Amino acid sequence: MHNNIHNTLNFPAMDIKIKKGLDLKLVGGIENPKNACAGLKAVEGVCALCPEDFPGFKPKTSIKEGTLVNAGDAVLYNKDYETMALASPIDGKVRAVVRGDRRRILRVEIEPAKVDPATEQTGILDNADAQATVDVLASKGLLARFRERPYDVVPTAGVCKVRDIYVICFDSAPLAVDPAECVEGTEVEKRLAGGLEILSRLTDGKVYLAVRAGSSFAAIAERIAAGGKGIEVLSVAGLYPSSLPGSLISATAPLNKGERVWSLDLTTALRIGELKACGHYSFENTVAVVGYEVEKPFYAKACDGMSIKALVNGHLKKSPEHKRIISGNVFTGVSESEDGYLRFPYRQLTIIPEGDDKDEFMGWASLAPSKVSVNRSFPLSFMRKIFNPDARLNGGRRAMIMSGEYERYIPMDILPEYLIKAILAKDVEGMEKLGIYEVAPEDFALAEFADTSKLPLQQIVRDGLDYLRKELE
Repeated sequence: MHNNIHNTLNFPAMDIKIKKGLDLKLVGGIENPKNACAGLKAVEGVCALCPEDFPGFKPKTSIKEGTLVNAGDAVLYNKDYETMALASPIDGKVRAVVRGDRRRILRVEIEPAKVDPATEQTGILDNADAQATVDVLASKGLLARFRERPYDVVPTAGVCKVRDIYVICFDSAPLAVDPAECVEGTEVEKRLAGGLEILSRLTDGKVYLAVRAGSSFAAIAERIAAGGKGIEVLSVAGLYPSSLPGSLISATAPLNKGERVWSLDLTTALRIGELKACGHYSFENTVAVVGYEVEKPFYAKACDGMSIKALVNGHLKKSPEHKRIISGNVFTGVSESEDGYLRFPYRQLTIIPEGDDKDEFMGWASLAPSKVSVNRSFPLSFMRKIFNPDARLNGGRRAMIMSGEYERYIPMDILPEYLIKAILAKDVEGMEKLGIYEVAPEDFALAEFADTSKLPLQQIVRDGLDYLRKELE
């Protein structure tokens, strides 16, 4: 059991080494990432908010097409938590409210336009208690960017304090942009310290600040933790999924039934600090455009939900091969067309070959040395090689093979294969006993990649979490 400790204490750094997992080395990374972050020009274009990116958020809107909005204005509200909003990332005009079946809102598209400046609201977080702080973060579009466990959803209405909060300051996914590499300076340190002070109001436990072991950002984290209250630095080393909240929660204080924890990324924590200091915050991010099909992988400055066409314009290889555009990384990202948008929580576009136009001898069964495998089925699975995979499944879905292979890639104290079987059987009691409250779909991404049975594990887990939440709440 986890014992809550008052946030009037400071804590020494904790070293964590994730041994289960896999670092997949892919062609198409950015050379000298630190230098590539300097002097970036902003990409401008249409942005979109996609409610599907925020599990548990039931969208409604009173905004009509043609409405002018400022950056930070609420565009969508949560039916189950009306204070919680999604905010426009740019000054502009609502171009379209795109709906699907049963008039479900798929996205709200906003195009840049000149609008009257917004009224500044300074001091809105000064001396606020936990409930008032949560209300401000919800109305400003920041709380929806948290994730709550159990169920891996946006925070629940009526909850203003949780057991612990995890701030993730690095990304171990293939070709990912490390947010800490693109932020530095005393102003960033002040913003982060301010953001963590706000977060410490929302827990009687700890605010964990997870950093990559040995990184330059670790020193900043240590200084902030020394000057703050209730902040503990997690110095994390090891393989992917070392940067996922599930791995870190399991390594520090596993979740018990009835407990809640929140997690968020470094960018969101910095925005909270900026809101505290200035009364507003910037929606601009550093976005990595990477992958084999990018002529020269690069970083760009872009707002949340930026048009993919604006990001990749003129940067893709002019080859006849089909391309797979992924908003995010190859493990957990969302497949998009060039007419799509950068999806939350990703700050990365990965473009790889589709592979459906290849004519290959023996197909997926070929023993070609360029093949990627987590097993010793291919000649170069023994070597530390940089691979150029395409998007093919390389096999077919079949009955679940109980081989224990999932456990090699999930660094949590659970029985993942039995948990998947319980989810498929809709066995609520079995799911609870096997650790459903601890997991999120992303925790199974690597197991899905390695799965001999080719099962859609992330979707199975998402469906299981949604079913359990509906049954129990």
